[in-house]
Amino acid sequence: MNPQLFFAFLVVAGALACTPGVDWAYSITAGLKQRSFVPAVAGLCGGYVLHTVLLVAGLAALLTGVPGVLGWLTVAGAFYLLWLGLTTIRSWRGASFGSVEVAVPANQLRTFLQGVGTSGINPKGLLFYVALVPQFVSPEAPLPVPVQSGLFGLTFVLLVAVVYTCVALLARKLLQSRPGAARKVTLASGIIMVALGAVLLSEQVLPFVGHALNRA
Repeated sequence: MNPQLFFAFLVVAGALACTPGVDWAYSITAGLKQRSFVPAVAGLCGGYVLHTVLLVAGLAALLTGVPGVLGWLTVAGAFYLLWLGLTTIRSWRGASFGSVEVAVPANQLRTFLQGVGTSGINPKGLLFYVALVPQFVSPEAPLPVPVQSGLFGLTFVLLVAVVYTCVALLARKLLQSRPGAARKVTLASGIIMVALGAVLLSEQVLPFVGHALNRA
């Protein structure tokens, strides 16, 4: 693997991982609602592992190349974010470390699966792997292209694991003695999820409606 390409990938991928978004919102919210944020971060990483597997198998490019598939994935991801955001908004008044839930196995599993859904169903993540990773793969490198793709994908997983863990830790440290701030951050996280879901949904629905009106 070309060291210069790998370093360039680290810079770009690190910058993207450090950009606040729905993953950040989910990490902070899960950290406020449960005793351990590890299942949430693990779930988010699991979603990106799924994207990595699809990339190595060549399915990611195939899915984005089939007409309509990415659109339906976007709609599914949008509805999921809307549901997750509304659920978070409904629980914002109880977000404090004084009444944190015990992280029993059932809650841990649910938190993990929600994290997988948050990053795994997000079509932006799929496009990231399809559009960005191939730019750093070198056909002249000793390693086969699928192996290079897998290494880049797993490197991004490690980056987001570190970044999201730091985000959750900092949020917990800063909000531990500020229940009012914890509730506000939880509310803001829910609003962010709803807003992103609405934007994703509008990107798919509005062109369809406009096309239907033009035909009418």
